[in-house]
Amino acid sequence: MAAIDRADPIIMGHILVSHRDLHDLVAAARAAFHAAGVSATGTAADVHERLVTLRDHLHSHFAEEESGGHLEESVSRMPRLNGAVKAVLAEHPGLLMELDALILRLARPDIPQTSWEQATRDFEAFARHLMAHERSENAVVQEGYNEDLGLTD
Repeated sequence: MAAIDRADPIIMGHILVSHRDLHDLVAAARAAFHAAGVSATGTAADVHERLVTLRDHLHSHFAEEESGGHLEESVSRMPRLNGAVKAVLAEHPGLLMELDALILRLARPDIPQTSWEQATRDFEAFARHLMAHERSENAVVQEGYNEDLGLTD
């Protein structure tokens, strides 16, 4: 493979940092849920704040992907990836809606225990959906750039 065909290390670094930041924000939200434990009193606001921060980052992350960048470059390198890229991009609205619904439910300070427990389960379901989405995206990028990003779950 000629040097010109190699992935730009700056682009690869940006992808890795963006995904690491996303994973860190999910971990922070998970830790906030865990810290709340069986009683959401006093900590629901922290969980809500972490989810809003995650949502803001995710929205920016998705907007960047949708405006071109590494996914578009993957398709230009390997046109057969067009369907996979469209599938990845099509997941964005649903992921944001899933997180928005959770944020809305946790916006109130007096969350009943059963609602809190359900919100915790819903967050874990969202996190699984998001990580599956990121794995799909990573697979497209790795194939498009013929570059092992070294990313795992």
